[in-house]
Amino acid sequence: MTLLQESVIYLFAAIIMVAISRRLGFGSVLGYLVAGILIGPFGLRFVHDPEHILHFAELGVVFLLFIVGLELRPSRLWVLRKMVFGLGSAQVLLSAAVICLLAIAFGQSMQTAIVVGLVLALSSTAFVLQMLAEKRQLTTSHGRAAFSILLFQDLAAIPLIAILPMLGPTVTGAGLGLGQAGLMALAIVGLIVGGRFLVQPVLQVAAGSRIPEIFTATALLVVIGAALLMQLSGMSMVLGAFIAGMLLADSEYRHQLEADIAPFKGLLLGLFFIAVGMTVNIDLLLQSPLRIAIIVGGLMLAKAIVLLPLARAFGLCGGRSAMSLAAIMSQGGEFAFVLFGIAARENVLPKTLTDELILAVAVSMLLTPLIYIVNEFIGRKMEASVDPEYDAVEPEHNEIIIAGFGRVGQIVARLLRAKGKTFTALEIDSTQVNVVRRYGNIVHYGDASRLDILRAAGADHAKIFVLAIDDIEGSVRTAEAVTRNYPHLKIVARARNRRHAHSLMDLGITHIFRETLFSSIAMSARVLKSLGIDEDEVERLTMSFRERDTRLLFEQHAFRHSEEKLIQSSKDTAAELESLFRGDVKH
Repeated sequence: MTLLQESVIYLFAAIIMVAISRRLGFGSVLGYLVAGILIGPFGLRFVHDPEHILHFAELGVVFLLFIVGLELRPSRLWVLRKMVFGLGSAQVLLSAAVICLLAIAFGQSMQTAIVVGLVLALSSTAFVLQMLAEKRQLTTSHGRAAFSILLFQDLAAIPLIAILPMLGPTVTGAGLGLGQAGLMALAIVGLIVGGRFLVQPVLQVAAGSRIPEIFTATALLVVIGAALLMQLSGMSMVLGAFIAGMLLADSEYRHQLEADIAPFKGLLLGLFFIAVGMTVNIDLLLQSPLRIAIIVGGLMLAKAIVLLPLARAFGLCGGRSAMSLAAIMSQGGEFAFVLFGIAARENVLPKTLTDELILAVAVSMLLTPLIYIVNEFIGRKMEASVDPEYDAVEPEHNEIIIAGFGRVGQIVARLLRAKGKTFTALEIDSTQVNVVRRYGNIVHYGDASRLDILRAAGADHAKIFVLAIDDIEGSVRTAEAVTRNYPHLKIVARARNRRHAHSLMDLGITHIFRETLFSSIAMSARVLKSLGIDEDEVERLTMSFRERDTRLLFEQHAFRHSEEKLIQSSKDTAAELESLFRGDVKH
């Protein structure tokens, strides 16, 4: 079979299986693996020899490590130092120790158990980050903790990749002499010096040519050249790519380099996972299902048991956050395919054992989305069954009540505090309450739509009610309770959008502030001024827009349920503004 024919098979299998995998919520990595299993020698046998493509596809891992290096600026590492080097190192070392002990208990030698423990301690960066991004959980406490651990794991993979070939019998027998060690040290020093003083001028010349293809070719040359230098000195290619990336992390060309390398990285990394999938001995799962199940169960359970107490120790206060971290980080990682491949090639581990471990890692990846779905279901059930009690609000007679202590409520509170004005703050999200309390804020956990909470907060004596609740339904429900039971309160409300504003206007609320209006107008004013338009003219234009947009809001309130009329009124206002501004220009 020709390379062109194989390329068609790879692309067709990847497109189909990745699309299905993403649609099912399993991520692209698993799709590539399944595609490889299906077309490989243990599946439909479209490709019989995956080894020749595997060596070429390893460039995908090289490009991945280069981009990881580009992301690791010293300033970023310093900000995350506690979580990265504290939580990350603790997770890797403790997980490796537990897995190592399990391997020894099952009859493996000390060296084999240590290698297996260190490799299986690593989780899948691409798999975990993609799942968190799809679920919009990267900014949650367990999302940030997962990112920090994965960052350390990416760093830890580098010395593992460099050390594994040295553990093989051929290297041990020959001895790692002073000449070999000196050559390695010289290669690293040469790469660092070249990266500092040679690469930057070369990139500058390439950028100065203003030919995109030349810059892309230069970027590829830098990555592949650094990888080749490390390989010629007896070390791993990815080590060179990683060092080159770190050296260029503060370069002004960093974003352009990442943009140019990313397509090659994505395609070759996908090809690498397909090639790994083709090497997965699926017959082992049929021959020894119990043994594979024991390896997978031991791996995932060991990592989860380690992560649960570590998460609590490093500040993930909520039990659900700790459980989410343990659930999403308990699988093996893509570096296991690389490291076990090196271990088998250098005879560090028996080929049969590496086949079993690679299969176990792939199965653990397959199970992770399912486990995480079950974890989220259990978490929701636990929250529903355990209804936390609201704070007992001490009777206060503050003139101001703030309902909702998120972004908007906190800004209002800070300005009030700056003028010495006291207020009572209510927040229904217990997690948010815990966060803002850690920063010294006084906020009460309670539902502002409940009459008993409002009464305890002093609504009978208050004058102003700041409605800053983010959730639209909760905001309208609270507004209904306040207007019905405390008509004397002046409500100053935040609106997420026009529909939210109209719902509040239905209740007779007039002091409504749409959260994106003023910032959008301010941003537009800055753009107009940057174009050289006179400041007075900019101010007049923005004021005209504000007046007409506010008028439109009230006009549309009368026929808000008619989509046809809403569209027509928006068009009329836009035409009116355009006509007005066009007339100003002529004048």
